[in-house]
Amino acid sequence: MIQSPLNYTGGKYRLLPQLLPLFPNRVGVLLDIFCGGGNVGANVNCERIWFNDINHDVIQLLKLFANSDPQKLITSIERIICKFGLSDVSKYGYEYYGCSSSEGLAKYNESHFNELRSYTNSFEKKSKLYYIHLYVLIVYAFNNQIRFNSSHAFNLPVGKRDFNQKMREKLALFCESVGKAESIFSSKDFRKIDISGLTENDFVYADPPYLITCATYNEQGGWTEKDERDLLRFLDSLHQQNVKFALSNVLTNKGKSNGILIEWLEQNPQYNCTHLNYDYANSNYHKTDSTQKSDEVLIRNYM
Repeated sequence: MIQSPLNYTGGKYRLLPQLLPLFPNRVGVLLDIFCGGGNVGANVNCERIWFNDINHDVIQLLKLFANSDPQKLITSIERIICKFGLSDVSKYGYEYYGCSSSEGLAKYNESHFNELRSYTNSFEKKSKLYYIHLYVLIVYAFNNQIRFNSSHAFNLPVGKRDFNQKMREKLALFCESVGKAESIFSSKDFRKIDISGLTENDFVYADPPYLITCATYNEQGGWTEKDERDLLRFLDSLHQQNVKFALSNVLTNKGKSNGILIEWLEQNPQYNCTHLNYDYANSNYHKTDSTQKSDEVLIRNYM
């Protein structure tokens, strides 16, 4: 399976072995309406992939990957690494930088990373060059995450790793996968997506922020009860249009229940609910009590 080069919170790469067998066998257009890092879209066999996410920068990064020759993109990344004096352990190893694998590279990279971050944040026009620099920032940032302040300046600190061989291979494979597919990119609120052109041969996958979790994307009212209800109405409208959909969500988490979702399921017995078995490794809502596991589900309007 193809893994996204973006370590996006709640990404579905590790759940793909459970999700993909539950998806339709033949898909015309796949609309991945909360696509995040694009793990699902890159692995579904379809005629056309429609990546949508309200995060404009994530969509621009996915467009960069889809429209770039992998080796040329890697060469551009290596030039930036060299220009700012960042580490490259795949070429020189840890000892060259006075570091070890266990302690990581933050001590060496911090000043170089901060210089790159200041330079990238100074871009006025969000060009292709900006997004290449942004991707390098993400690679060298804490946990390879993406975060901006209120002024839209990237504000994560330096991380422990760099653009190692595994990262290079992951980027190249993802670029090749999405690059050879016919792709559409949009950055819209799901309520503004025009679904009138979708048919019974198409498929919509929805992986929204989870209402009852406390991941960073859901802090400070990032996803509200109104959003949840609007999304469920949106899915109902797809069903009425005979368009297949699948919704990833959680029914319970850390002692909380999603009453809105549970009630919707009770009112729509025609929808199939499959309980999945997985705890995320790349999320920001790790559980302090391992007994309070999330009940993660995939809800479908087809068999």
